[in-house]
Amino acid sequence: MTGPLHGVVVCHGDVAGSLIGAAEEISGIRGVLTAVSNSGCDRGQLEDRIVTAVGDRPTVVFVDMPSGSCLFAAMRRVSPMPGAAVVTGVNLAMLLDFLFHRDMTAAEAAARAVETATRAIGVRP
Repeated sequence: MTGPLHGVVVCHGDVAGSLIGAAEEISGIRGVLTAVSNSGCDRGQLEDRIVTAVGDRPTVVFVDMPSGSCLFAAMRRVSPMPGAAVVTGVNLAMLLDFLFHRDMTAAEAAARAVETATRAIGVRP
């Protein structure tokens, strides 16, 4: 895997496409994130969709839930890949930050994504 980081967003239903659309609209950066949905497929098909989306590029895979079909499929097929990392709990803040910091390794970008997402969550007075 070589080149700048790519992102794959794996979610239930249409959530991935909606998050990517919002991130692209806000950032103006397009073609970096790929949406993968679990709709209408079994786990094997979902795994194939994820692997196809990742390809041979260094990639961070952003998953919606910390459990369930999307995570299980990503972990089974992406975790063993060199140059790839999986992050759960995807949110808009982490995707936006990722779009502007793709010059890191997948592991570094994944850690940064978690930090960004954590800072974005909170109660504002």
